[in-house]
Amino acid sequence: MRILVTGSAGFVGSNVARALLARFHEVVGFDDFNDFYPPAIKRANAAALAANPKFTQLEGDLRRAADVEAAFGDKGFDLVCHLAARAGVRPSLEDPALYVDVNVKGTVHVLEAMRKRGNRKLVFASSSSVYGGNTWVPFSEKDPVENPWSPYAASKRAAELMLNVYHHLHNIDCFALRFFTVYGPGQRPDLAVSKFVDLIERGEEVPFFGDGSSGRDYTYIDDIVAGVLAAVDRVKGCEIINLGGERPITLKEMVAVIEGAVGKSAKLKKLPPQPGDVPITYADLAKARRLLDYTPKVSFADGVRRYVAWYREQKKAKA
Repeated sequence: MRILVTGSAGFVGSNVARALLARFHEVVGFDDFNDFYPPAIKRANAAALAANPKFTQLEGDLRRAADVEAAFGDKGFDLVCHLAARAGVRPSLEDPALYVDVNVKGTVHVLEAMRKRGNRKLVFASSSSVYGGNTWVPFSEKDPVENPWSPYAASKRAAELMLNVYHHLHNIDCFALRFFTVYGPGQRPDLAVSKFVDLIERGEEVPFFGDGSSGRDYTYIDDIVAGVLAAVDRVKGCEIINLGGERPITLKEMVAVIEGAVGKSAKLKKLPPQPGDVPITYADLAKARRLLDYTPKVSFADGVRRYVAWYREQKKAKA
């Protein structure tokens, strides 16, 4: 198949593109290399992918319809993995319009390009953030999601709804995969696991928001990629599917696991809870198991050990 991967230079996108190339698909990557985190990281990801002759990297902005149309060319693609997004709950509080432009308007540009060319298969990266402050757990795809707690969450829910519209009107098959806190080697430097590992390793203060009881359903990157590949193989109809880990990990537990993997104690800087942060995320995986045969295989402790090993290899290479 010829597959478009938007956000191909990012953490999840580059891993998905690599896995698709390993299956001998032809992959076209699309990324704007923005400065949300250091573009050099994305450039390195794209360069590694470009070593494969079946990969082509395109640079463009989802907010510009002309860029998306140019990426699709005359015929478009057999399947689109739309993984690009402006991510992050806290940054979305500062610039909500940007999140709407990229995550909603940009998704419509992709859907319109597909509609015009008769392209019929889309796998979309949504987020567990859409569940907002739901307190009943685990989160099911049947749960109401009318109360998002951040512009980021609202933008992802709006994009899911647009997928439903294009399925109903234009017969585009869509799987929206709600990712639950993806982590692992190569992840964004602003995310909790990478930030905490770096600060604890260097003996610096770790920001510790709230009382430590908040929980996140951390999902290792290899498990997410496996779920995306299963969606690529099986996308049909219009479905929303959770992709999560085994169980929620509290903030206290996360710090303890990282301390054990790094071999140092954390210096905690106690801070009040952050606006927009939800108390818990916890994926009900029954639907993922039924539709995708999805079962996460990497425990949080094992995933953190793998991340710390990668982190130290990167430090050694730069020394």
